[in-house]
Amino acid sequence: MQERDLDQVADLDAAAQPFPWSRTNFADSLQASHWAWVLRQNGELLGFAVLMGVLDEAHLLNIAIAPAHQGRGLGARLLRHVQAWSSRRGMVSMYLEVRPSNTRARTLYRHLGFQEIGRRKAYYPAREGREDALVFSCSLEGFLS
Repeated sequence: MQERDLDQVADLDAAAQPFPWSRTNFADSLQASHWAWVLRQNGELLGFAVLMGVLDEAHLLNIAIAPAHQGRGLGARLLRHVQAWSSRRGMVSMYLEVRPSNTRARTLYRHLGFQEIGRRKAYYPAREGREDALVFSCSLEGFLS
């Protein structure tokens, strides 16, 4: 992901999530040297991922696939890429938060080796109040792309 991608990335996030990041959030992540990717096909933005590394741990901050392209394995492909990339850089585990209401994402994460390890109360904004976050982690040791 580069500066020139940010308008499209923010638009995709707004289409894919009920409480999206702003363009500024993405720009701040790039400024902070977080790792970020875009998934394109024939120039069309299909998805993105943003990752932060802390010591030997990777934290998936945001990932999304354009709604018109969901359900075709692209999210799994992008997340496997991020897992393999992190493993090659010496990361031994990956963490993420996900809304309990996001059953599709939870299913994907479990399929790719993530396990639920905790809950953060009132973590996410919601239409009415706040929604908890489920914390997931997976080992990256020996991960093959």
